[in-house]
Amino acid sequence: MANPSRPRATALTTSAVLLFAALTGCGGDSEDGDLTHQRLDWQDCPAPSEAEGGGSAPSPLPNGTEWECATMKAPLDWSEPGGKTIGIALIRARAGGPEDRRIGSLVFNFGGPGGSGVTTLPAFGPDYATLNTRYDLVSFDPRGVGRSAPVKCESDARLDEFFQQDATPDDGAERTELLRRTRQFNAACEKNSGKILPHVRTTEAARDMDLMRQVLGDRKLHYFGISYGTELGGVYAHLFPKNVGRAVFDAVVDPTQNAEQGALGQAKGFQLALDNFAKDCTSKTTECPIGDTPQEVKERIAKLLADLEKKPIPGISPRELTQTAATNGIAQSLYSKDFWEFLTEGLEEAYDGDGRILMLLSDSMNGRSENGEYSNLTAANAAINCSDDKARYTVDYVQRRLPRFRAASELFGDYLAWGMISCTDWAVPGAADHPDVSARGSAPILVVGNTGDPATPYEGAKKMVNALGKGVGVELTYKGQGHGAYDSKNKCVQRAVNGYLLDGKVPKAGLVCS
Repeated sequence: MANPSRPRATALTTSAVLLFAALTGCGGDSEDGDLTHQRLDWQDCPAPSEAEGGGSAPSPLPNGTEWECATMKAPLDWSEPGGKTIGIALIRARAGGPEDRRIGSLVFNFGGPGGSGVTTLPAFGPDYATLNTRYDLVSFDPRGVGRSAPVKCESDARLDEFFQQDATPDDGAERTELLRRTRQFNAACEKNSGKILPHVRTTEAARDMDLMRQVLGDRKLHYFGISYGTELGGVYAHLFPKNVGRAVFDAVVDPTQNAEQGALGQAKGFQLALDNFAKDCTSKTTECPIGDTPQEVKERIAKLLADLEKKPIPGISPRELTQTAATNGIAQSLYSKDFWEFLTEGLEEAYDGDGRILMLLSDSMNGRSENGEYSNLTAANAAINCSDDKARYTVDYVQRRLPRFRAASELFGDYLAWGMISCTDWAVPGAADHPDVSARGSAPILVVGNTGDPATPYEGAKKMVNALGKGVGVELTYKGQGHGAYDSKNKCVQRAVNGYLLDGKVPKAGLVCS
């Protein structure tokens, strides 16, 4: 759930971490027609661009290892590999252990789609210190994202308006306005990014990864995919099964679902996470400040949202906290149990007429920095989703499906259902109903599902295992909360993942960690 009209599995963004703790050569030609022979010019990393989310240059890892950045040339159009190129921004931290123990590069994709790996990897880098003993930690901005030929749609001021709109229309006039703004956003994407829009499908990003593998000097691609990164990894395994090394999929996208099924699954997932949040708050020895029972907590949240639809409250001046922004902020806080305390505080203040915390959470979800600049997360998310997903839903179709979404979640159902119109009148046709991830002949892929995951519901892990094919997917279950498992710091999960990536020990299928 990236924003009011783009429902999709989204990893915890770098802006969320920071909150709480220019096209790069789209006109150049390849030099010799064989981009696998290019040499990367690794340099000190600059501060992130606005499209990457802004901020400061990445700090060294706790062991002193510095981050290095480079740009890899890739074909703009993979059907013309000798034609025009774009730059794919890379970042790495060299392996810290003995050279004879180095396995190679471990490539990360943190999801979105639309998240900048160049900014996210350093933010989470210390969590992968054990893996850094034998791997160069590597990530990248996928095509259309960050510094890699970024998709540009609307201005920051227009995005502020876009995110303040009523994303759950109740009458004909509101439905017309939502459709108008969606078409306006999509037209801006075509106007400002028409050259890159036809070339940002997941299949093309997967081909970029295989080129990256070769340019980095690796015989196999060792890979850690999170959220949408599991879909990208599955597509890579389908296209290049013999090139898969040791791979882990965490927070797993269900590859068998179309866009509607995915949105409905997220409605159920976020409702489950909200239920768990309410139970947690009211089960503690200290009094829960937002309700005495789980049901009361949820009823008060529903009333707050209903009240905000009629009358927004002050948020971050001059913006007000609308129903849409509040819903978005609540969803963001459900991505990690670490954020539940902020949700409690934000709700408590909102009941008193102060919407700042929920607005900050919403801004974090949307990639908005404190200075009012947006990363290109929203634009890239739209471009990749609409290029991948064949379905084009109408207002009438969504209206007919509303009862089913409301049954899945009273709070999030309408919000996610109306997000299905986001690809209306998109300039590029969608590729398929769902990705093909069948990967016969691939090395084992460890597939980690979290029973409390709101954005990529647990059931998707089993579906991914089955879709990868016999002898490929190995399922691990984590009985926990939040989006993903490895970064929960659960020792059982980390022992299994590290054992496979570092030592090649495939866990027993069906392992359960709690």
